[in-house]
Amino acid sequence: MNTRRVAVTGIGIVCAMGSDVAGFECNLFEGRPAIAPIESIDVTSMRFKKAAEVKGFEPSELFEKQELAILKRFSQFAVAASREAIRDSGIEWTDDASRERTAIVTATGAGGLTDLDEQYENLYRYNKQRTPPMLVPQSMANAAASFISMETGACGPTYTVSTACSSSNHAIGLAFHSIRNGTVDTAITGGSETPISFTNLKAWEALRVVSNDTCRPFSRDRSGMVLGEGGAILVLEEMEKAKARGAKIYAEIAGFGMTADAHHITMPSVEGPVRAMRNALNDAGTDPSAVGYVNAHGTATAANDAMESKAIREVFGEHADEVAVSSTKSMHGHTLGAAGAIEAVATVLAIHRGVLPPNANFNERDPECNVDVIANEAREKKVDAAVSNSFAFGGLNAVLVFRRT
Repeated sequence: MNTRRVAVTGIGIVCAMGSDVAGFECNLFEGRPAIAPIESIDVTSMRFKKAAEVKGFEPSELFEKQELAILKRFSQFAVAASREAIRDSGIEWTDDASRERTAIVTATGAGGLTDLDEQYENLYRYNKQRTPPMLVPQSMANAAASFISMETGACGPTYTVSTACSSSNHAIGLAFHSIRNGTVDTAITGGSETPISFTNLKAWEALRVVSNDTCRPFSRDRSGMVLGEGGAILVLEEMEKAKARGAKIYAEIAGFGMTADAHHITMPSVEGPVRAMRNALNDAGTDPSAVGYVNAHGTATAANDAMESKAIREVFGEHADEVAVSSTKSMHGHTLGAAGAIEAVATVLAIHRGVLPPNANFNERDPECNVDVIANEAREKKVDAAVSNSFAFGGLNAVLVFRRT
C-alpha cells in the first residue's frame, strides 16, 4: 500500500441548496429539499414540472464582462466553487514547482448543453445565420478546467472526465490517485452540470424515469428522479504537506474503486456496484466493518434503489445493519455529472461534523430496500469511514471512501 495519504482541505459548492458551503451545509443538515417548480424555461408541455434549480446566482457579481464572454453557466458553477474551495483551503502557489505539481481534474456529463440548445433554436427555429464567435470554447467540456488553470496558474495535469452520472467520482478518484502515487502534490477536482434545457428535459421525459412529484429515494412510494443543477469542487493535498502548512483537514480521501457492469445501457446490475465498493474499500485498506455511512447514489427510481440496497447488503454483510444510508439527491436533485462532487462535499461535511445528512421525503420503508435509511432527520453519529457511490447509465460505477482524521 502506498504510504502517501491524501487530505481534503477545501470545499466549494454552488447548487440549489446554496450558492456557498455555509448555505448548503445549513440546508443539508436541516433536511430542506430545494426541489421546486421549474422557472428558467417554459415547461407547459412537459410531463414533469419540477427540478432543483440554482436561484440567486449572479454571474455579473463574480466575473468580469470579458470572462462572461467565455464562461457560461456550467463553467461558472465550477469556477465559482473552485474559488471558494481554494479560499477555504488557504493554499497558495508561490513558485513554479508547486504550480507544476497541481492537477486540475473536472467533470461534466454534457458540458455546455444549455448553450448549444439555445443556439440550435436560433439556427433551426428562427433561421439565424450566425452563432456567437466563442460558442466552441463556451460549450467545450473542459472550459472550467482550463479557466481554473489560467486563473490559478496551476499547470500540472489538467483534464475533464465525462462518464454520465459517475463523472465527478471518476474525476475525484483519479485526482486522488495522482496525489497518492506521487505524480502531483495537490489537486483541484469536482464537477458541474446544467441540465435544465428544453431539449434535455424532453429527452429525460422520454425515458420515463423522472418524477412529476418529488424525489423519494428508498421510499416505497418513490416515483423517479428529479433533475438538479450545480457544481462542487474539492481541494486535495498530500497529507503531510497539508499538515506542515497547518491546513484544516475535513477528512482523508482513502480509496477509489471503479468498474463496468458490461450489462445494459440503462438497467443497473448488482455485480458491478458490489465490485466497485469492494475495490474502493480494498484500495483504502479499510475493512467494511469500519464504515458507518453510505452516501448512496439513490436516484429514487425503482430499479436503482432496490439494486443499490442489495449491493450494500452484499458488501457489508451482517454489518449492513450498522451502516446508515441516505441519498442527498432527495434535496439537491440528480445533478448528473456533478452529483459525485456535491455528494462528496456532503460526505466530508458529515465526517467532519459527526452528523449524517437525512434522506428527505421518505414516507414508507420498502422491503426491496432493506438498509438503514436516515429518514427525514439528520442523525448525530461519528463515523470512522464513509462510502460515496455513483453509478451511471452505461453501467459505469465509481466509488469513493473517506475517513475521519
